[in-house]
Amino acid sequence: MNILFITSSRIGDAVISCGILEALRLQYPQARFTVACGTVAEGVFTRFPALERLIVFEKERFDRHWLRLWAKLAPHVWDIAVDVRGSAITLALAVRKRHMLKGGRRPGRRYMQLGTALGFAPPPLPVAWTAPEDDAKAALLLGDGPIIALAPTANWEGKIWPAQRFIDLFYELSARMPGVRAAVFGGPGAAEAALAAPVLAALPGAIDLVGTLSLPEAAACLRRACLFVGNDSGLMHLAAAAGTPTLGLFGRSRASEYAPAGPRTATAIAPGPEGEAPMAGLSVEAVASAAFTLLGL
Repeated sequence: MNILFITSSRIGDAVISCGILEALRLQYPQARFTVACGTVAEGVFTRFPALERLIVFEKERFDRHWLRLWAKLAPHVWDIAVDVRGSAITLALAVRKRHMLKGGRRPGRRYMQLGTALGFAPPPLPVAWTAPEDDAKAALLLGDGPIIALAPTANWEGKIWPAQRFIDLFYELSARMPGVRAAVFGGPGAAEAALAAPVLAALPGAIDLVGTLSLPEAAACLRRACLFVGNDSGLMHLAAAAGTPTLGLFGRSRASEYAPAGPRTATAIAPGPEGEAPMAGLSVEAVASAAFTLLGL
């Protein structure tokens, strides 16, 4: 059986889609999967156990990337095709059964929308796949002892909690968690490094994991943390999918749609209208309280 899975170009949305992809793998254990995704999200799927082919594409003007993708997919007959992006590309392919999920913004948790659309009840939570070498690298980087993962970056300024509050939060948490260390996560590039730099500078002994890890390595490191606190970002979704107790910080994005989805998750939301509240309104005290509640402390 050949299954085609077309998913997002963004890390967070790609991670959210992993729940239904894993559910399909378990439902059809003999199937082989072709996954098509954007370049940035490639690492989300490289460790997927049933992966036969990973097709990575960049967005192009006039939607030419869809034509290029179609040319790679058209020679094959697909038993099942799932298009998370809601495009019409599967209509032009030889497909026995297709699922074209609606794109765009609409009310409700995104992972639940995807699961319900494919008929899974309950909707499956996202997962994160790693390999033994990823886990070994995580053990080497983090060592023994409790770790709080901090993710002070995001792809948009409106989602970012002030760096000083991450610093103050760590000291408040560490006062009740003896021996805990900080590990600071972020993506590649100068902008992410600049956002994380004040936090790293203010926390002596913090482990710098900004821009140094593949996504499977990041998932393995996050899995070893006793707590993740971070802005609404791909890293937040990856932490939740990895099973880490995950506290997502929200202000100018909607927790009702994109709260972290995992076995142990919570949110701290800035006061004000949903999706319009400035992150500066979210206090250290509110975030610390949510973290202690999540951890049962």
